[in-house]
Amino acid sequence: MAPAACDAEAGAANGNGAIHAAKPAAAAGVPPEADAGAAFVLESKGTWWHAGFHLTTAIVGPTVLTLPYALRGMGWAMGLTLLSVMAAVTFYEYSLMSRVLDHCEARGRRHIRFRELAADVLGSGWMFYFVITVQTAINTGVSIGSILLAADCLEIMYTSLSPHGPLKLYHFIIIVAVVLAFLSQLPSFHSLRHINFVSLLLSLGYTILVAAACIRAGLSKNVPQKDYSLSSSKSEQTFDAFLSISILASVFGNGILPEIQATLAPPAAGKMMKALVLCYSVVIFTFFLSSITGYWAFGSHVQSNVLKSLMPDSGPALAPTWLLGVAVLFVLLQLLAIGLVYSQVAYEIMEKTSADASQDRFSRRNLVPRLLLRTLYLAFCAFVAAMLPFFGDIVGVVGAVGFIPLDFVLPVLMYNMALAPPRRSPVFVANTAVMVLFAGVGAIGAFASIRKLVLDAGQFKLFSNNVVD
Repeated sequence: MAPAACDAEAGAANGNGAIHAAKPAAAAGVPPEADAGAAFVLESKGTWWHAGFHLTTAIVGPTVLTLPYALRGMGWAMGLTLLSVMAAVTFYEYSLMSRVLDHCEARGRRHIRFRELAADVLGSGWMFYFVITVQTAINTGVSIGSILLAADCLEIMYTSLSPHGPLKLYHFIIIVAVVLAFLSQLPSFHSLRHINFVSLLLSLGYTILVAAACIRAGLSKNVPQKDYSLSSSKSEQTFDAFLSISILASVFGNGILPEIQATLAPPAAGKMMKALVLCYSVVIFTFFLSSITGYWAFGSHVQSNVLKSLMPDSGPALAPTWLLGVAVLFVLLQLLAIGLVYSQVAYEIMEKTSADASQDRFSRRNLVPRLLLRTLYLAFCAFVAAMLPFFGDIVGVVGAVGFIPLDFVLPVLMYNMALAPPRRSPVFVANTAVMVLFAGVGAIGAFASIRKLVLDAGQFKLFSNNVVD
């Protein structure tokens, strides 16, 4: 028997009466005009394969090219073991979160936002604000990173054609932001389904190209001598291992599964599992292929982005120019899709208060605020990307501080609270063990990641023309 978290109003924990979680979207009885964020941005029209496209874009991105670097901090055996464990654990966690959503929907409480689900199930007002704070930080960080890396891709292609050209990194950041501002006018998450299908194909494309380039480089005489040894210092080994775990967490994390499930046409029960199977088919192929080939080719010399190893600063490129150019182009195009996906939570928050769902979404009343607010949001992300081009070290911090709580701790906690398995059952014990383990890993990983950030601080320059990775 589920507790009252999903069977009764559970939003009065903050002392000021019911929080927003006590008033879910229109599907649970609230008129659509009261919630423009739900009516416009999170409209529920999709099929399970559309959700699979969204989920794949949210998880499988150019960060897969950092996986050889993650293996460098752990070695072959531990690296591949933890990669497999992370894949299994995240699939399990996402399936549990989907079951919690289905459980609440079956009781007339359909949740379409992570923050409302967490606050309702856990019965805590502060949880609503914790989730919205962490989720907003993650999504804004990913949007900034997408703009920065897309601009970096443009700069790579530009400098290969015009090595002494006048354009700088910030010029390309502006170009990417303008393109995203145009694409951001697609009104809803569901309207990105075709873009995200192309994104799925692009992720397969550049993974195969980069893997082929790594195999070619690994057989070349120009590649550095292979060395798979770890640091001689035990403390450095420990810090490197936890930094690698944080990177893996950020690569597997998404933090927006409830919003993706919200795009499904109700009833959503069972559909998300099919979407997860589709997504993880792509995850297993791309993650393991890039990890194994990249680490095999460069060993402990691999850089934080394996593309950088294939295009060293000194000496010839270790792969054909055309192959690297196509791979970089595929990465660039997918980054636009990722930027769009992770912007949806910010757009939903803005549109919930700025739009009027009683009028058409393309009416002047709704079009003008959407155009203005979404453009300003992307302008802010572009400004931060130009000012702080320090993407590589921030990935580990985001993984430890953001993705681990949302994707590794909260799903098992919410499942234990909502579905209430017996306390001595294997499910409850396993969930509790996963929660405690990753809470500890997150704390240590955050320390290791911040330590690395501080150690590299000397390389950071505001408005640098190069991405510090």
